[in-house]
Amino acid sequence: MTSTPSQAVAAPSLWRRLQTGSIEQLHVRLESLIVLIVLAGIMAMLSPYFLSVSNFMNILLATSTIGVLAIAATFVIGSGGLDLSLGSVMGFSGVVGAYVGVNWGMPMPIAVLACIGAGALAGFVNGTIVTRAFVPAFIVTLGMLGIARGLALVISDGRVIYGLPQAMVYLGQGRPLGIPMPVIIFVTTAVIMHCVLAYTRYGRHTLAIGDSENAARTAGINIEHHRRTLYTLSGALAGLGGLLFTARINAGDPTAGLTYELTAITAAIIGGTNLFGGRGSILGTMVGALIMGVLQNGLNLLAVQSYYQQMAIGAVLILAVFIDQYQLRKETRV
Repeated sequence: MTSTPSQAVAAPSLWRRLQTGSIEQLHVRLESLIVLIVLAGIMAMLSPYFLSVSNFMNILLATSTIGVLAIAATFVIGSGGLDLSLGSVMGFSGVVGAYVGVNWGMPMPIAVLACIGAGALAGFVNGTIVTRAFVPAFIVTLGMLGIARGLALVISDGRVIYGLPQAMVYLGQGRPLGIPMPVIIFVTTAVIMHCVLAYTRYGRHTLAIGDSENAARTAGINIEHHRRTLYTLSGALAGLGGLLFTARINAGDPTAGLTYELTAITAAIIGGTNLFGGRGSILGTMVGALIMGVLQNGLNLLAVQSYYQQMAIGAVLILAVFIDQYQLRKETRV
């Protein structure tokens, strides 16, 4: 006599299947795509200029710098860490690159390497202190936020450094085939980093550490070394963001990147990165960065003052974390 189950297992709903499919096939949360489409539709209705080609390029151009920082945030947060120094390291790196190119008269390749190298060095310091001194990442990167900003002001003597080499300016203002160079660099970086996070051992180890550090250590992953490389990578990407910003405005500004870390972290979380680690997607982060870009661009077109925009970004961050945790609790109960 065969026993029948007392309760039949319910088939997953259509919405649940679509959610799972979008994550497995596209590495993007379906909710993020819907939010982006709805937000773009609302802005298009509110402003007749929103759907123009030139405005679309402006959105991509403005998103490029934040997008690169958001990619950095995705790797660190996905591993269960946090980097609050992204904006300041970006400003510091831009000043270093401008100083080397202008004050030292070095050619463009050296200035570019100095810019990215300065960010990588700041990230390496973060990672070393976190892993060797066992200081929480929140405290370390918060301290680096102030140190990097102070160094930028010291190096530049508190002034903007103008007159970058033309080859360097092209990286921020060039438009091959009508596409802004920062957009090309951002998309290229995103594709490479997506492949690293989604398809390589390094990416799997990153998310494994965020999911369970003890389990990752048991599996033989060198947690300390991996975290150090993650913070170094985060700093290097912040340096790349500083390069794009500096080249775009043709100046090294020591105040560049103020509150950019907030926007970058928000973009990563909206894109599906779990604030407590274990889950992250670069393609999802690109969608999140576009959501932030569309929001800021739309508010600018509607002549909303900047401090209201900061309030909107903060509200979106809280809402994104709430939705993420709600989804997590819902999945746990199933």
